[in-house]
Amino acid sequence: MNSSIIGQSAEQLVNLLFSEFSGAFNAFSAALDTVVKLLEDGLTAVPFVAMLVLFVGLAVWRRGVGFAIFVGLALGTINYMGLWTQTVSTLALVIAATVLSLAVGVPLGIWGARSERVGLVLRSLLDFMQTMPAFVYLIPAVILFGLGRVPAVLATIVFAMPPVVRLTTLGIAQVRPELMEAGRSFGSTDLQLLWKIQLPNALPSIMAGVNQTIMMALSMVVVASMIGAGGLGEYVISGIQRLDVGIGFEGGLGVVLLAIVLDRLTESFGVKKPKKSKANGNSTASKAKSGLSRAFRT
Repeated sequence: MNSSIIGQSAEQLVNLLFSEFSGAFNAFSAALDTVVKLLEDGLTAVPFVAMLVLFVGLAVWRRGVGFAIFVGLALGTINYMGLWTQTVSTLALVIAATVLSLAVGVPLGIWGARSERVGLVLRSLLDFMQTMPAFVYLIPAVILFGLGRVPAVLATIVFAMPPVVRLTTLGIAQVRPELMEAGRSFGSTDLQLLWKIQLPNALPSIMAGVNQTIMMALSMVVVASMIGAGGLGEYVISGIQRLDVGIGFEGGLGVVLLAIVLDRLTESFGVKKPKKSKANGNSTASKAKSGLSRAFRT
């Protein structure tokens, strides 16, 4: 089946990029692969018991003893199935993709919130990124970067970045105008408004974007394993190829348990814990004004 002029144009563009910038792509691929491998090796070097204590400690701190028990059982189940090494590989891939998605997505979200024209362009681009089938990302990624972790990370970034961009833009746009006016009344600059008012007040929305980015990155592990990403996705693919229900179920269960643990932990960082009310009877408005005064005193 021959492609139309649109498909031919896309193919020619990818071929042009590969022929003209193959050296740059190879250098970038080697650098990113080194970073991901170092991250994976570092996580693998940590004993299972130490990782278990770390995750259980985080669970107690953020969600309480009940969730900590679930985390212990979940990680223990993964280790019992013999999938801890694959889980660590998947976790390294998710961390790398999430960090890069945040490094690009949060500034784009801020830019989109501060410029209506940029926001319009970003919305169209994000719609394209979210609705394009994930398998399509893999074709140019493999051509430009070969097989392995690098194209898997890049395809995951394209698939997982839209939520953090959208929710960052939404969070900043929903900051109350009276807070912005109060900040300006103290003579703050645009940069001070961003760091001391907009970002702190938009943090719950941004953290929701981080949470969704992590979940979408995890949902790509099976697809990414088709191009050599490894991890739990490779275990699932192995079960499909061999028609082995047991292997496929264990790999899928490992992904589900890891997703629940990461989802609940990251979600907790976007929820503000209620503070005890003071007995002095100060109004909410006076507290806000006092806080702004301290913030912009420097």
